[in-house]
Amino acid sequence: MKHPALDPKLDERLSEAERRFDEVNEALASQAVLSDPSKLRDYGQERAHLEPIVDAGRKLRGALSQHRGARELLDADDPEMRALAEQEIVELDERIETLTAQVKELLIPPDPLADRAAVVEIRAGTGGDEAGLFAADLMRMYRQVAEQQGWSLELMSMSEGIPGSIKEVIFTVKGRGAYGRLRYESGVHRVQRVPETEAQGRIHTSAATVAVLPEAEEVDLQIDPQDLRIDVFRSSGPGGQSVNTTDSAVRITHIPSGLVVSCQDEKSQHKNKAKALKVLRSRLLDRMIAEQEAERARERRTQVGTGDRSAKIRTYNFPQNRVTDHRIGLTLYKLGEVLGGDLDELIAALRLAEEEERMEGDA
Repeated sequence: MKHPALDPKLDERLSEAERRFDEVNEALASQAVLSDPSKLRDYGQERAHLEPIVDAGRKLRGALSQHRGARELLDADDPEMRALAEQEIVELDERIETLTAQVKELLIPPDPLADRAAVVEIRAGTGGDEAGLFAADLMRMYRQVAEQQGWSLELMSMSEGIPGSIKEVIFTVKGRGAYGRLRYESGVHRVQRVPETEAQGRIHTSAATVAVLPEAEEVDLQIDPQDLRIDVFRSSGPGGQSVNTTDSAVRITHIPSGLVVSCQDEKSQHKNKAKALKVLRSRLLDRMIAEQEAERARERRTQVGTGDRSAKIRTYNFPQNRVTDHRIGLTLYKLGEVLGGDLDELIAALRLAEEEERMEGDA
């Protein structure tokens, strides 16, 4: 019979939240805060963040206490009492597991960039045409995620391959929590399936790279116009077909970093330039964040939150109806649901793993 107990680090984090919750409640009752709208708002927001943590923590402590009491009844002389205690212990084990996961998730510090729009870039990798078809599958998956979350999706640029495939696409997803949820998608996605053109029924492995960047605002970083080289050229469609006869397409090179962004989706050179600058600004902000994350990750065992573009993060295996996230070793046998936009279980597990790493790093 296992004896569940509260992890010492989790206990410490909960105690700290409970202590701070009491301090905030005391402050909210003081005249100094009540007479200051700014302080009242700040304390009110902090209380709203702490209350569910404290509530879940108290429920968890209560369930652990009930579990101890039920275990004591296992030594009772009355067989009926022992049977009731055993049944209660099974129910409490499930409740404790659920509450522990809930507390861990609630303790994850809010990401200051979570509600930013996400700039998503998908590029076909190894695998030829099949990789381009898979890149199109991933774009459909993120479009479904956006629809389910009530987010909007704006296409920035797209280069297509054979019918139904994508060589490269960049789009912006806007809505509450967009970047906070999608940022875990950065990395190499691998697919294992039998292509429609494969006569022998052999499984092929292809890949596509996904980069998710927070949409940058001008206050995040300043770009010196002298650091930019801007070239204009005529847009062209698939097969070299002319889209228009003016130099409306724009290519911007950020000289210090070597980053190059081009956009030709709009007929207006001004609009293409604005879109290209938006992507460039987001890539520069992402690079800055990645450097900070990499510095913190050096002391961690894994790199759930570093956004390493070269790391294979997930495999989609069609014959086995399997999706495996390699960062946390999670395997789900619901490929259709995941490609249909149901990423909730994956994202929740990745967030928890990231927080557990953070707790280990703080220990």
